[in-house]
Amino acid sequence: MSNVSSGKSLADWGLEPAVDYIERVQRSDGLILWYPDGPADPWDHVESAMGLSVAGRRDGARRAYRWIADAQHDDGALWATYGEADGDDNDGAHAGDEPRKETHRSAYVAVGVWHHYLCTGDRAFLEELWPTVRDALAFACDQQAPTGEIYWTVGADGEVYEDALLSGCASIYKSLACGAAIAGELDHEERRDRWLEARTSLGEAIRSRPDRFDRTWESKSRYAMDWFYPVLCGAVTGETAGQRLEDGMDRFLEEGLGCRCVSDEPWVTVAESCELVISLAAVGRHERAREVLEWLFQWTDDDGVFWTGYQFEDEAFWPGERPTWTCGAAVLAADALSGLSGAADLFTDPLVE
Repeated sequence: MSNVSSGKSLADWGLEPAVDYIERVQRSDGLILWYPDGPADPWDHVESAMGLSVAGRRDGARRAYRWIADAQHDDGALWATYGEADGDDNDGAHAGDEPRKETHRSAYVAVGVWHHYLCTGDRAFLEELWPTVRDALAFACDQQAPTGEIYWTVGADGEVYEDALLSGCASIYKSLACGAAIAGELDHEERRDRWLEARTSLGEAIRSRPDRFDRTWESKSRYAMDWFYPVLCGAVTGETAGQRLEDGMDRFLEEGLGCRCVSDEPWVTVAESCELVISLAAVGRHERAREVLEWLFQWTDDDGVFWTGYQFEDEAFWPGERPTWTCGAAVLAADALSGLSGAADLFTDPLVE
């Protein structure tokens, strides 16, 4: 059943400049940087590509996914981050980070590829990207603990960091659902069953085992993503999902501005706000979702491109960046509310229960 509540088009939402910006920042090899001459990471790269798919920019979206296929390692992983646009794209790090392979960033290609198929019906492209999806999800499942959670990262030396992020695992939960949908569409039933089994175990950990997350670092519960990602990605549904969102509203939602990225910081961010919009739509709060999305257009530059966010105590855009993935998130939120593409319900209706 569709959760669409508005008939507005991409142009009606004023989002064509955001999509144009993603296209301008995308490199000729398909990689979508965060901003011109900036770094990149596979998760945000996919979110930006999804914006292109919704807008009908098929060539750019296909090049984005082919970049992942080309960059993927033999073990199915990608580096967590890629360097500044200086030709050094294989160091797996920027800004002093150690090279690593994060499970949720590697696995998210499954969501993007299934999303592109829903937008386009391009079965040949789905078949082309199947090996990439297969190997990416195999990498993530290889890092699943007996208690269901999927470990956060693997170092360049192959050492597994045995702790888990709630938001990262929620993202993988959605990746497994999309991978299973792809496997079912292409008649790879054994893979489908394996991923659904992994997803079931992961979902139980997300819903019932808070002790399995943030065991070796400070709790991430201050971050909005830990609040709504289990709803956004379908691990928590129904009345429980609605109550989870309601319980966090006072902590995270700043009326008239958007969603705080961190509960105790005076900073609303557009991407998290857009993902909250989709989460609200998933629990049937369409009018509230539309209201929140409409707030966010005050955080664009003169060309209609979104800033990362707004520091409302300092009354300043901060940081002074316009990320492509923020633009992608805005397009996905509008799609969830207005049915702009065949993938409009991807995050608002669970693929499988």
